[in-house]
Amino acid sequence: METTSTPVPSGQHMHLRRLRDLTEFEVADGNPDVRGWSVRGGDGKKFGDVYELIVEVETLKVRYLDVELDASLQVNKWERHILLPIGVAAIDEDADNVFVPSLTIETVLEYPPYTEIQITREYEEAMLRSLKLGLPQHTSSNFYDQPSYSDEQFYANRRPR
Repeated sequence: METTSTPVPSGQHMHLRRLRDLTEFEVADGNPDVRGWSVRGGDGKKFGDVYELIVEVETLKVRYLDVELDASLQVNKWERHILLPIGVAAIDEDADNVFVPSLTIETVLEYPPYTEIQITREYEEAMLRSLKLGLPQHTSSNFYDQPSYSDEQFYANRRPR
């Protein structure tokens, strides 16, 4: 995948951007930068690597992990990336792994691919359905105010500083 400096297009007024495009920002002090870490499913098998972090610009919070699926899964190159809401994953800092208990090496093949063209609300809802998570109530002021998008679970296993 080529690196570009253009923002991640979104149907929601360009509110999501790749961390690498936000040159004035970096991963918060005390939190590991998980780009390049292995991503493993609930079965413990590796199915990809964290390629990029997708940030909600307004809150400066990581909302998605852009995961590049392993070539051994034989997914065509245009469907090799998926987005995972940060709240469905957890880190193992000692081994540089990210675990996604709700996916396995088999079920990840049924997950909707991410093509860096557009992140629409329909795509976000399709991801949540694939993970068998409830959709947020439309009365919520912010779509991301739900456990699936909270980084508390993600960093829960972090080593004490």
